[in-house]
Amino acid sequence: MDQRQPFDDDALDAAADAFERLRPRLFGIAYRVLGSVSEAEDVVQDVWVRWQGADRSAVLDPGAFLATITTRLAINVARSARVRREAYVGPWLPEPVDTSVDPQVGAERGEALELAVLLVLERLNPVERAAYVLREAFDYAYDEIAGMLELSQANTRQIVSRARKRLAAERREPVDTAQHRRLLDAFVAAARHGDVAALETVLSADVVAYADGNGMRGVARLEIVGAGRVARVTAFAQKFFPGADYGMVQANGQPSLLLAQDGVTVALVSATVGPDGIDGLYWVLTPDKLRAYERSARRLTGRP
Repeated sequence: MDQRQPFDDDALDAAADAFERLRPRLFGIAYRVLGSVSEAEDVVQDVWVRWQGADRSAVLDPGAFLATITTRLAINVARSARVRREAYVGPWLPEPVDTSVDPQVGAERGEALELAVLLVLERLNPVERAAYVLREAFDYAYDEIAGMLELSQANTRQIVSRARKRLAAERREPVDTAQHRRLLDAFVAAARHGDVAALETVLSADVVAYADGNGMRGVARLEIVGAGRVARVTAFAQKFFPGADYGMVQANGQPSLLLAQDGVTVALVSATVGPDGIDGLYWVLTPDKLRAYERSARRLTGRP
């Protein structure tokens, strides 16, 4: 009888336990870098395979080791994803994630999680994005980030500083959560009834609406700007999705609108809010992205 098998089984069990404890953080890193639930899931699965085959006796800090692999794999996927997204039809939006299950998707802070912020991060190159995420969402020290990205500390600090400035230039001063929810509730009530006038009252004059349909018929392929135009298009959703149920959910740390027909999710709408009302609307309509959101809502803990 092979006397080594019980030891091997125990070692694999310990490796699986360590990985499972760290899985939310690994997913959180990959998701923020990629803006995609499905791609982040694939990265985490690849990390698990590599962890099984690694010489774990030589790993002093499993958390740092696994976070490094996750970050580097996510950067590689992001580089190839950029080419694929150039062929995307219409605006590309990140895949939403249900944060009512894991409010911070494995992070100490909710930074770099809102759809609007992820969209801005997409304009950074993958290394800049990863450095910002590791620092601002997961509070890694600069020397740790430098090691993960194989950069100097000075370069790492410069990259994070540039990313902060880029986001600060494109983000508006947020309003408090209660005001955000009040405006979104008013928006839902007006949208449900197709009330254009009521919609205009909750939208800022220069509101911008993005619709991610990847070529779906009837979905705008350019951003829509201005309260009047956005209100009319939003009111049209009542005809585009006849008989849809309107419900409030939490996506990417923010209250969001979910539309369902016959129990099937057909749209998820996230909003950014400023002092003058709703200034950004993000309509996710692509079925694959909505299914990814539903998977995130059902994500279970357990062995990988």
